[in-house]
Amino acid sequence: MLRTEGLTLHYGGSQILNGIDLVARAGEVTCVMGTNGVGKTSLLKAISGTHLRSGGRVELDGEEVPRVPAQGMAHRGVGYVPQGRMIFPLLTVRENLETGFACLPRSERFVPDEIYDLFPVLKDMGSRRGGDLSGGQQQQLAIARAMITKPKLLLLDEPTEGIQPNIIQQIGRVIEYLRDQGRMAIILVEQYFEFAYALADRFYVMERGAVTVTGSKADLPKERLIRAVSV
Repeated sequence: MLRTEGLTLHYGGSQILNGIDLVARAGEVTCVMGTNGVGKTSLLKAISGTHLRSGGRVELDGEEVPRVPAQGMAHRGVGYVPQGRMIFPLLTVRENLETGFACLPRSERFVPDEIYDLFPVLKDMGSRRGGDLSGGQQQQLAIARAMITKPKLLLLDEPTEGIQPNIIQQIGRVIEYLRDQGRMAIILVEQYFEFAYALADRFYVMERGAVTVTGSKADLPKERLIRAVSV
């Protein structure tokens, strides 16, 4: 579903990503791991168009994608749940979900029952302002908003950060459900090792803006991964 070749990113005069080659397949969770500051969030921003990549090639569903900003990538089927959630605090839950309609044809601009089946609290709190929700509820809203766009590729940046354990478990079940549907590729950036390891099919470990370890769960012993992400 996604392939990057030689992906680079600069912030001002600093090079943040150094030639990232990555493949994410539909029906799989691809986990990007590493310590803080190695470029994981920057990679998701470059893929999503939040920051325009400096160089390299990106293919989505077999077609090369030009350097386009985030709205262009969203229209091409990239859903992005950023670190910190970035919901609209003054809009209601329902209005937050409806912001995803911009990527859909008019005939598809409705909230599917599937969203409320996966996140029942959002139906109960539809008229509440986003800023009044707890952190876990906001995270559920951010994921649901991305799902509204019916993405081919879903990017999740630290979805468990600051979330209570019962909500983490629910988010894990939602990720499993989306993976098992087989319609989208999921890229997960996650510091919570056990959560990531349980979900992932393939791993990319980053260090200083480059991929240093890659492989499937079957190919990479758990102990080696732990050592790689603890450097």
